[in-house]
Amino acid sequence: MKPKFGVVVFPGSNCDHDAYYALKKILGLDVTFLWHKDTNLQDCDVIVLPGGFSYGDYLRTGAIARFSPIMNSVINFSQKGGHIIGICNGFQILLEAQLLPGVLLKNKSLQFVCKDVYLSVENNETFFTKGLVKSKPLKIPIAHGEGNYFADSDTLKSLVKNNQIVFKYTSSDGKSDNESNPNGSMMNIAGIVNKGGNILGMMPHPERACNPVLGKNDGSLVLGAIVKNFMN
Repeated sequence: MKPKFGVVVFPGSNCDHDAYYALKKILGLDVTFLWHKDTNLQDCDVIVLPGGFSYGDYLRTGAIARFSPIMNSVINFSQKGGHIIGICNGFQILLEAQLLPGVLLKNKSLQFVCKDVYLSVENNETFFTKGLVKSKPLKIPIAHGEGNYFADSDTLKSLVKNNQIVFKYTSSDGKSDNESNPNGSMMNIAGIVNKGGNILGMMPHPERACNPVLGKNDGSLVLGAIVKNFMN
């Protein structure tokens, strides 16, 4: 049985409909919107915290959204092993809620960056990445002003030790260096999972790279892997 997805809608979300469209229209899945003031997750199997500017990014990105009523349910869901993916602003919210370690700072350039980037799959044994090919970089767009992942040395060591780094920014041929790093993230980190492996945060937008009409389809590989791994 295919999973049911729930896309949380915060004031200021602007990628919620992108996520809904990719999951519903492209992948043919059961999807519902979840309003930020509600607490009922409507029996969803996978929760999506979408990109955007939740609550106008006041205070800090994701800082206010973290206290939305629905986040209490999301946190409880995660503690029971429920699967959650936070994309861009959703990643920022997961960090604010301390469901993932580290923080996201302003881009090193101090400019908003919107372009296609390449990602290497560092760990293809997680619920979100099993089945993806390590040797083939994924081409997926980013659009953020605060995507510069930062963590202290102990946290970084823990991420490496527990194989929690799942995506890194690379060149088209898979080389991870400063030139392929769009925002200054430590170790070129683009996406991580928690120790339990049921929560993924990533800055790139797979939902924006699902339609072949747009000339890009690698995002559907990521979202499709979630579906396949849920069914297995």
